[in-house]
Amino acid sequence: MATQADSRIIGGRDGAKYRFTLLTDGLLRYEWAPDGVFEDRPSAFAATRNSSNSGNVQVPDHRIKDTEDLLEIITARFHLTYNKQEFSPHGLFAIVANHTRSTWRYGKDEETEGGTTRTLDGVNGRIEVEPGVVSQKGFSVIDDSTSMLFEEDGFVAPRRAGQGRVDGYLFAYGHDFREAVKGLYAISGSPPVLPRWALGNWWSRYYEYTAESYLTLMDKFHDIGIPLSTAVIDMDWHLVDDPRITDAGMTGWTGYTWNKKLFPDPPAFLTELHKRGLKVTLNDHPADGIHSYEDLYKEVAQAVGHDTSNKDPVPFEITNRKYLAAYMDIVISSLEKDGTDFIWVDWQQGEFSLMGVDPLWVLNHYHFLHNARRQKGRPLIFSRYAGPGSHRYPIGFSGDSVVTWASLDFQPEFTNMASNIGYGWWSHDIGGHMNGVKDYDLLTRWTQYGVFSPIMRLHSSKSLWVAKEAWKLPPVPREVVTKFMRLRHRMIPYLHTMNFRAAVQGEPLIQPMYWEYPYVDAAYKVPNQYYFGSQMIVVPITTPQNGSLGLGKVKAWLPPGRYVDYFSGVVYDGDRELWLSRPLEQYPVLLKEGSIVPLDQNEIPKNGGGNLDAFEVVIAVGADGYFELIEDEEDSTARSDGLGQVQEWSRTPINFTQSTGRVHVGATSESKGSKTTDRTRGWSFRFPGLKTVKDMSLRVMVISASLTEDYTRPFNGGNTVSISDVPAESQVVVELGPNPQLAINDPVSLIEPILNAAQNDYEVKDAVWDVVSAKKSQAMDKLGQLQTLDIDEDLRLAVTEYLVADSRS
Repeated sequence: MATQADSRIIGGRDGAKYRFTLLTDGLLRYEWAPDGVFEDRPSAFAATRNSSNSGNVQVPDHRIKDTEDLLEIITARFHLTYNKQEFSPHGLFAIVANHTRSTWRYGKDEETEGGTTRTLDGVNGRIEVEPGVVSQKGFSVIDDSTSMLFEEDGFVAPRRAGQGRVDGYLFAYGHDFREAVKGLYAISGSPPVLPRWALGNWWSRYYEYTAESYLTLMDKFHDIGIPLSTAVIDMDWHLVDDPRITDAGMTGWTGYTWNKKLFPDPPAFLTELHKRGLKVTLNDHPADGIHSYEDLYKEVAQAVGHDTSNKDPVPFEITNRKYLAAYMDIVISSLEKDGTDFIWVDWQQGEFSLMGVDPLWVLNHYHFLHNARRQKGRPLIFSRYAGPGSHRYPIGFSGDSVVTWASLDFQPEFTNMASNIGYGWWSHDIGGHMNGVKDYDLLTRWTQYGVFSPIMRLHSSKSLWVAKEAWKLPPVPREVVTKFMRLRHRMIPYLHTMNFRAAVQGEPLIQPMYWEYPYVDAAYKVPNQYYFGSQMIVVPITTPQNGSLGLGKVKAWLPPGRYVDYFSGVVYDGDRELWLSRPLEQYPVLLKEGSIVPLDQNEIPKNGGGNLDAFEVVIAVGADGYFELIEDEEDSTARSDGLGQVQEWSRTPINFTQSTGRVHVGATSESKGSKTTDRTRGWSFRFPGLKTVKDMSLRVMVISASLTEDYTRPFNGGNTVSISDVPAESQVVVELGPNPQLAINDPVSLIEPILNAAQNDYEVKDAVWDVVSAKKSQAMDKLGQLQTLDIDEDLRLAVTEYLVADSRS
């Protein structure tokens, strides 16, 4: 608890109705209490405000000017002035530094870059979201005046009664956007580390599967080589269309009794899923309580002291201690004994309880704690966003989106903005949930976005005509969806390292472009574009294909530097805007020079996403690069504090030195209790866009305590070199030769397949080809000639992209 002895606190004494708490040099809590009684209990948002992790041991450098009628608080980031009267815009304000010189005034609406909101249920396109803590003005505010509190014993509590109480937080970080989010984590708690398997492909559908049909479906995915990690069983696992429910006048949305007609032996069914390397979650709509037709009705009723003589339902009262205990320890535990790994908490029934706190907060908090006790490692729930601070309870379920291009077009921006409130693990209904039309291009682009989103979970409604299984798609979408879902599992080494980065360094997986370039206007004009971890930039295609060209397009902004396309190897100059056009099988994912991305070497990964024995390391030459690969044993109790926070892990450093062209993979360092180094590994290195010469070979060395192997190997096609059976404690060195460079594009060879595939008039093709293939013309001359041709604008953009992509061409 904070006390008056806390040197961060200013005011709040001798009957004062105001109190300020300096949490960091850019974060200030401001309170107004008409009765002079202030709140020291942690809140749902500010859960770690009073802990040693929040900064109260080291008081930020500051100055105070305090007179009878004026208080000033000055730090390196802001200068606050207060007239010691009831808070008002003219009497409480702050000038924010960091090159913005913006003025925050209490009570005035702040413009931020957006945060997130509870649900996308039924949304078809854009919606307004709640504010975040990132703003071009350099300041933002979180009003915490009405949120749920925690008592000393950890149970929830409402706010004190009385009008006029204010409990707010001023984030005054200027344009240090990452620091603003880290400040949020400092008082709210860090995001936990997700279990490694959560980063793989999830299969979900609202459908009346049987145990047999669901297992057959999982086996079909395996047979065609699409890996999965998580099996989601939607609500029809329990009684829904049953006479007992109809007689009780209920809808069947809430239920905890297995439908034995569909799942005659639930433990055996869940065991079979586990044997296939899958984790399992069940959908739960808890709002209707426990009814007399439920198997556990009498046991729950006895636990809460409920009269069963009239078969009245045990009402849902999640803020009642007895009900909460019975719900978790009897109902949820029963499902876990059957083999359920975690619960999908599908709460949609509002924000009120008898205690006056939001039931969703209570559900998320206690489900997470309960799962932590059961898992004894890295807990997980799947639920909706409840407000600032919800990042402590991943993963988020964004709701039932509409199957339209407009829905897809908003999801990347929606996910990007969520990072502005520290909420980094959204799971969307990839492909859309309901309504809309059948559109294979839309499904493919949505799947590609899902692969490059925080959680990849396909989901859909009961409609007979909805098909997201790859084998039910036409040949091209089938091949593309299969390829990208395999890639998702191949990226788990990279994603899991970013998972640790999010928890330890406060860096969400998804980051808008303006986080890195806050002073560049163009960075704010690409709301869908984002950093996917520390090494990748993704530019989602979220609009329909041009049917005659077979291309989708998106406007991108490339930051300063040089980039190589992950899929095509095309090289781009940065510091400009340009349109990127791609056939359905490609997606704009760019690596800056010096980027290093570790992948699973297996083209068809296994289910589950466990630790690997063979890696492919993708390296974009042209600049120095460094990546520290993080691995762990996700089921080890020694590797977590029980709440998903990092305790122990294994590290493998990967360095690339541009001047020498040297890749160095260091020995894997293990933490106490780790077993990751007790094996050999394979290493493959791929250099997309690398400029090669005839008969180019590489020097490869494996260095260990007892032996150094030194030999050369030719490229195996695709700019790749491989080596196997390397002990984990050994080092691997690959030498490309001094100062390797990205290749110079050949625009003509890139444009030819575009023209060849285009379903256009042959004379149009000839005219374009005459321009682009002219040997004596410069790129700018060709661009000028293209402008004079009467051609499809999308064709002009696609051709222009490759004429101007690389200035060295």
